[in-house]
Amino acid sequence: MTTHPTVNADPGVQIGYPAARVADQELVLGDGARLRSGTILYAGSRIGDRFETGHHVVVREQCEIADDVSVWSNSVIDYGCRIGAGVKIHTNCYVAQYTEIGPGAFLAPGVTIANDLYPGRAESAEVMSGPSIGAGAQLGVNVTVLPFVRIGANCLVGAGSVVTRDLPAGTVAFGNPARVRGLVGELEDISARVQPDDASASRYRFSNGSAGSTAGEKTGLGVSVTMEVAG
Repeated sequence: MTTHPTVNADPGVQIGYPAARVADQELVLGDGARLRSGTILYAGSRIGDRFETGHHVVVREQCEIADDVSVWSNSVIDYGCRIGAGVKIHTNCYVAQYTEIGPGAFLAPGVTIANDLYPGRAESAEVMSGPSIGAGAQLGVNVTVLPFVRIGANCLVGAGSVVTRDLPAGTVAFGNPARVRGLVGELEDISARVQPDDASASRYRFSNGSAGSTAGEKTGLGVSVTMEVAG
């Protein structure tokens, strides 16, 4: 096990938990890690500098994690994943085996990633693979992403969506199944949609009382993209 002396780990953190399924038991953990109580890092992964966890985070073996990645409480990164620099994974997320997440992507609370198209069938297990999530993509709360899917760079996927097919780079998608509704570059300015609410801990509210747009403006794809994309 190779860990940098600047690692800051709470009591109850396990670094280098034995991984029964691999021969390589070395864990490489970079400079400046901050590991909170309940975190378990399996042997056999390589993790870059300034890795940060919330409480009760699990990172399985054979993962490659770049610098400046954060994984918040009760999230699991299963084995064989590759995660780019600056990725943020929020609470209660599950990243399935053989998933790739590009630099700067964000997973909001409750994102679930699948990797088995026909669970329980041997032929499906042989090709088990999570999705590839492009650099800078933003996935809203409780998004589910199915196996083999490619989510393009800088996509925005709305809360509660189920992504069953590839999404082109720079698109806004939502729904079950998620469908492309427009372009990130054509989203209505948020300042036009909210107003202060000084009496509430929820500091802002929708100007018209709902997530929909009163203007009903359309994007170049012919659909409104000013609704249902909260992360």
